[in-house]
Amino acid sequence: MRILVVDDDAPSVKMISFLLREEGYEVTSTDNGLSALDMIERQVPDLVILDVMMPHLDGFEVCRRIRQKMYVPIIFLSAKGETVDKVAGLQLGADDYLAKPFEPSELLARVKAVMRRAEAFAVEDTQSRLGVGDVTLDPVSNRLHFADGRIVELTPIEFRLIHCLMRNAGRILSHELLMNAVWGYDYEGYSNQIAVYVRRLRMKIEQDPDNPQYLTTVRGLGYKFERV
Repeated sequence: MRILVVDDDAPSVKMISFLLREEGYEVTSTDNGLSALDMIERQVPDLVILDVMMPHLDGFEVCRRIRQKMYVPIIFLSAKGETVDKVAGLQLGADDYLAKPFEPSELLARVKAVMRRAEAFAVEDTQSRLGVGDVTLDPVSNRLHFADGRIVELTPIEFRLIHCLMRNAGRILSHELLMNAVWGYDYEGYSNQIAVYVRRLRMKIEQDPDNPQYLTTVRGLGYKFERV
């Protein structure tokens, strides 16, 4: 497994590279976003660990440009740990966001969780489309197709969330089950993570997000995808 570390802080790159190599990963690194984009064009890594605060081209812009061309798992690292910054990173299509300073064991756990999810979706979800009622999920393009002709673009996290719900259409899925399916663990201090993404999906797919037909809430229990 090849991991690209992008950070302009040399001690941080050295520490992260050492941790990952000790776990058996092949690691390359660079200290700026433009170089990172060039390296990814030449050889797509299995994972990118991307610092947010870099000169000239910050991590958010690097992520945006990567997502315009391809899907590769991305973990943001940043000294800015506020919820608004996490949400901004995840909205751009990152798979995870880890605030500095962090425990080495937590970084390794996040890397392994993201890699497991990427492998599972690569094996399972690119085989065929998933259809429920008048909605079809295309795992190759990360899009939802509706019978009326509408097409909705999804971020990787939105895709994993709605994929889990559609595969279990008609069943109530708890907050904990969805957290585990989408992220593999809980975000401490951000307990409404699923609610935020459900609301975002409703804004994209529902004709009336305040009275959803597809993504319904079962109060006190969780969420359900309805066959329409």
